[in-house]
Amino acid sequence: MRQIKTKLLGFLLLTTGITFAQYTDEINSNRPGKSFGAYSIGKTVIQAESGIYYTKEKHKLLESEAKGFGLDLALRYGALLEQLEFIAEMQYQTDTYSSPYLEEKRNGFKQLTVGAKYLFYDPWKNYEEKVNVYSWKANKKFKWKKLLPAIGAYAGANFNVGDNPYTFPTDPKFSPRVMLILQNHFGSRTVLTTNIIADKFITDYPSYGYILTLSRGINQQWSMFIENQGYKSDWYADSILRGGAAYLLKKNMQIDASIGTNIKNTPSIFGGAIGFSWRFDKSYKPVEIQSGKEVKGATKGKKAEMEKKKRSDEVQ
Repeated sequence: MRQIKTKLLGFLLLTTGITFAQYTDEINSNRPGKSFGAYSIGKTVIQAESGIYYTKEKHKLLESEAKGFGLDLALRYGALLEQLEFIAEMQYQTDTYSSPYLEEKRNGFKQLTVGAKYLFYDPWKNYEEKVNVYSWKANKKFKWKKLLPAIGAYAGANFNVGDNPYTFPTDPKFSPRVMLILQNHFGSRTVLTTNIIADKFITDYPSYGYILTLSRGINQQWSMFIENQGYKSDWYADSILRGGAAYLLKKNMQIDASIGTNIKNTPSIFGGAIGFSWRFDKSYKPVEIQSGKEVKGATKGKKAEMEKKKRSDEVQ
């Protein structure tokens, strides 16, 4: 679930001047929330994140209702650089829309997007935490550096295909989507992810919004999250609250469940989803980053040091 499985991308290697790759032993899925994490999945890694959902919208003033089901699918691939990944997203929905004068069945792509994400700044890159051998208190005191977020950015394109009932007739076949991504780690289990989004901003109905996701690891298998998503355009504005949990089946498999709702009735929105994430990483080779440059083929000694540090963090 939303970056908890990183455990802790930033915290695994605080004691060395060498930064290891963003790849983690356990799957790092964006599900079941809607935000993107700043870190990539690792070069040559392939990841699929899919789910089915139920949605219901009811407009009090128009006396209309739409309810149905949909399929979410995100394919992620790390390529070229350890900090870079490519993402294809699809959301296909089928529902029934009814009002006092109309009832129709609809289906189409609510989202079809292809883009890329890049990590520009990692606060723990090349960071060496000095140990004070004379003071336990000095080693345990709060460090302001922990407030600095990892910073990433996403750029992609929305595609409008066919006779789509979920888009405006004036929407072009192609429109841009960009996003600023911030990711803060508070301790070894809590992650705050912030997305600031500009979507379809060259069309007649641009949309601007944000997603705030707070994730918490409960133990080695369970994690939970709460999320607030807000968006605004000339046509529509809303704020949606979500919550849910994820369970780690294996190091490369995760299942999840979530629900979400808003607080207005023009329309009221309710939704629920269950999902599955899977990672294929057989082609991955360990990568070190020294002075901002990749060094391929970490030695066994360095791998052992990495594993030893991880086990130490888990005990803490």
